[in-house]
This record gives sequence, structure tokens and C-alpha cells, in this order.
Amino acid sequence: MDLDTHAVFLYPRGMQSSSPAPAPAHRTIIVGGVAGGMSAATRLRRNDATAEIVVVERSGAVSFANCGLPYHVSGTIAERSALELQSPERLRDRFGIDARVRHEAIAIDRAAKTVSIRSLDTGHVAVEPYDSLVLSPGAAPAVPAALRDRPGVFALRTLDDLDAIMAHLGDGSPTDAVVVGGGFIGIEMADNLHRRGIRTTVVTRGEQLLPSLDAELAAPLADHLAREGVAVELLRTVTHRGERSVTLDDGRELPADLVIAATGVVPETALAVQAGLELGASGGIAVDELHRTSDPSIYAVGDAAEKSHRISGDARPVTLAGLANRHGRAVADTITGSPKPAVPALGTAIIDVLGVTAASVGLGERELRAAGREVRVIHSHPLSHAGYYPGAEAMSLKLIVDARTDEILGAQAVGGQGVDTRIDVIATAMGAGLAASDLADVELAYAPQYGSAKDPVNMLGYIAENRASGDAPTVQWHELDAEVAAGAVLLDVRARGQLAEGRIPGADWVPVEALRARHEEFRGRPVIVHCRVGQGAHTAQRLLAELGHDVRNLDGGYLTWRDGMRARELATAPELAAA
Repeated sequence: MDLDTHAVFLYPRGMQSSSPAPAPAHRTIIVGGVAGGMSAATRLRRNDATAEIVVVERSGAVSFANCGLPYHVSGTIAERSALELQSPERLRDRFGIDARVRHEAIAIDRAAKTVSIRSLDTGHVAVEPYDSLVLSPGAAPAVPAALRDRPGVFALRTLDDLDAIMAHLGDGSPTDAVVVGGGFIGIEMADNLHRRGIRTTVVTRGEQLLPSLDAELAAPLADHLAREGVAVELLRTVTHRGERSVTLDDGRELPADLVIAATGVVPETALAVQAGLELGASGGIAVDELHRTSDPSIYAVGDAAEKSHRISGDARPVTLAGLANRHGRAVADTITGSPKPAVPALGTAIIDVLGVTAASVGLGERELRAAGREVRVIHSHPLSHAGYYPGAEAMSLKLIVDARTDEILGAQAVGGQGVDTRIDVIATAMGAGLAASDLADVELAYAPQYGSAKDPVNMLGYIAENRASGDAPTVQWHELDAEVAAGAVLLDVRARGQLAEGRIPGADWVPVEALRARHEEFRGRPVIVHCRVGQGAHTAQRLLAELGHDVRNLDGGYLTWRDGMRARELATAPELAAA
């Protein structure tokens, strides 16, 4: 970096001879570019025009849109150049940042405050001093042993990885692909390979796709992929990679010209371990609220560093680009004298699954119950906007609430239009500390083409108020069998025209309009009522309660029960996912 140029900028030519010599510039080395590293670098420059900033990036591009990489595979993002946000040359010219691609930091000497940096092209090792060091190396794909170093197997992390995949696809010969892993990267790759016209199968060892969702929200996604032509193999692993196939653990062989390894990531901590920095319980680099490691001159951000989770209270990796950008910016502020403690993470995430949107924030019911939390769960199935206005699309919403405090612990949504808006509103409410019942009074924009007078978020708040008051007890879909076995009467209170959608075994059909005349038939027994989504059954519940019955509502109605039962089917007979 040309420090003289910056000196001229700061000190006009006529003043230089009489001004005292400037203090030595603060020197920051940043290991890793992309979200966290580049946010730190550019924010540092904005905060300090004289700072020396060196960015060391192992791949061939220092600033690129890694979340957009899968969409170039399908051609949705047509130009590769759109993914490379800043080149080393532009960073030098615009920001005065020394960005070194295809360079790897191989050792840290904390006592001397130096980093050894090796050129991957020449092998030359330079020892560079630092005042502050920022580690942003990211996380590496966890490739299964059966796929490591095998031909036609790729992970997707960098532009270099994307180039390798596109070169493999370039001659048009691949016709079949297997994506190993059912998380975000795996589903995005399966989606885009399918859109490219390649027959695609998703193989995952889990009993569902997208582990951040609870089972009843995830099951419809597996069925949607299968209907769209993407095969799904649950509870399966790949044991062998052949020349143009893979073998599953049940002995079946699947054609595979291309294999994408997307079975998760592990934090890149080798450099931190070499330097003797502390790791957290989850394996990421341990940091404090200012992103400082166990060495106060060294910071860590991005996928390699642990984050404090707002709901669980523990430290864990949360591999989201938004957090990496925010934390890189915060580190720069700390280095330049304006520290601000990090806000604990909520893990808000969203994905498109061949036209269906899935989103989540906070923690799911399964994890919370496993941790011993007492929770209330609310399911609803609203439309994206007013039903009388053309084009309304269905969605499924789930809200998980602390049963004692009414704190919102998590939310999930699957559907079409409007899923993103509702999850973002709930995430904002969680960040602001609103209780679940407070959602009833959140004032949201309304016009029939955008929402409903009672927005789906408000409806969750109304239900939460009813549940918190104790006036509307519910039964969850996974509790229903035990309740019926214990003697509860299950009443289907839907209108006749809705029965064709399906029936819950053992339910007696008594529509709401007939309850007054027939309620004595089940006097003395606990009653569970259900409708299609829970709203009509709430009317039935209030009526029967006034008539002296012990009555509960099946939360989320028939639709939630149906999706939950489908999740059980897939977990016990995974071959159904491909049906």
C-alpha cells in the first residue's frame, strides 16, 4: 500500500513541511475475504484513512456472492462476473486495501505479532507484522469418506468450486446428479441442477430435509420435490462412488455423472489451533461479545467463530452471511475505537425449494423440548393475502412460545408468497423482545393484494393470547394418539364439503352447527375437536366449554395432523419420498 499517497491526502501540500510526522499507521491483517473479512476491511478503511489493511484469501477471488453460487448452475444468474463483487485491483484502487488472492496464512506468532503467508503459486513465504489480526477463514465442507478425492465429486464453497462444477457440466454429457445432504446447500444445488435439466436425487442420512424445520413443516417439502421430479432418499448414506454412479447403504446403485457433497461444514480452525487460541464447546473459535479471541489482538468472525445464541443462551456456529457481514463491520469499529457488543444471534434463514419457500428463526420445538424447555406450540395455515383477492397462496406457520413467560422462542413457515415477510416480522419482534401475545397488536400495512385485515402474524398473536389466558387449551398432532387411547372423544367439526380432503381415523363427524343438539352424547368424557386449520374448531371449543365440557382443540387442525403423519411415514418408510 502506498502510504505516501494517503499522507498527501491527509496533509495538504503546503502544510507538510511544518506538520509533525504522522504516527505509524495501524496495521490489520485479515485472513479470509468474502462476507466477514471484506466487511471488516472496507469498514476499517472508512473508519481510518491511514490504516494498513492486508487481506489474505486462499481462493482465487476475495469478494464474491457465495450465497448466489448455486444459481449460476441453473443460469438464473447468467453471468459469472455478477458474482464477483470486488477484484483485488479495485480494492487497491478504491480502498487502498492490499488484497492477496491465492495466498494462505499458515502460522501465527502471537508473541512477535506476525503471520506467515504463503503464495500458492510460487510457494514463497512472507512473514508479515500486525497490530490487529482478524480471522475470517469460514467453514470447510464436510465431505464423507466415501466421496473424498473421487472423480466427479464437488463441494460448493468458492468461485473456484463453481468454476470446476461448470467445467464438468460444460460439455453437456452429465445427465444424472446425486446431491448428498438435505440441508440448505444441498437443496439449493438440487433445485438448480433440476432447473438445468439434470435428473437429480437428494440423499440424506436424516429422516427429513432441512433440519432447522420441525418434521411436520419439512415433510411437505420432500413431497413437493418428488412431485417436481427430484427424487429424495431419506435415511440413506452413500457408501461408494463408482465411475458414473454411487452405491447406497441398502445396496442400490444410482446413476451419477455428477456428485455434490453437501453434508454440512466444519469451522476452519487449524490456524487458530496452531496459534493456541481457545476453541468453544461446539468446535468453533471462542470469542467474546466484541469478537475477541483468547488473544485480545486477534478477532474472529464468520463461520469459523462461535456466536452467542439468543434463545439457547449457548455459543454455537451460526453460518449465515448476514451475521458475518455485521460482525466484520463490528470488529472494524472495535479496532478503530468504537466498540459495540454483539447482539446474540437468532439464526433467521430462508430458502426457495423449487418454488416453495421455507423459512425459520430461533429454535424449533424438537430442540427446545430436548433441552427441557416447557413450550406452547401454535400452528396456523393462513393465506398470503385476502382470500377474495385473486392469487392468494397458502402457507403453514408455526410459532413456539415459552409456556411460562410468553417469550417467542422460534417460528417456521413454509408456503408461497408472504413467507419471507412473516418470518422477518416475527424475527424483528423477537429482536425487540415482544412477547407472543404482543403480535396481536403489531400494526402492519394492509391492502387485499398484500395481506389481510387480520394479518397471519396478528392471528398468531390472537391465538397466543387465547393460549396464555388458559381459555383455549390444545393438543398437538403428535399427542393425539395417546389422548384418544386414554379415552378422549375426537370430534371432526368441519363442514361436509371439507371431508373429502381426508379424515382422521376414529374421529366422529359432528359439524359445529350440530353440537348444541348432540353434545350430551359425549358428556363426561374429555373432548378434542378439530377442523381444517383450527379456527372453526376454536368456535366449537368455546361453545362446548360454555356447555360444561372438558374440551381441547387439535392445534393446526387436520392440515397439521396430516403433515405430521406424513413426516412419520417418511421416517419409517423413506422409500415413500420418491413415490
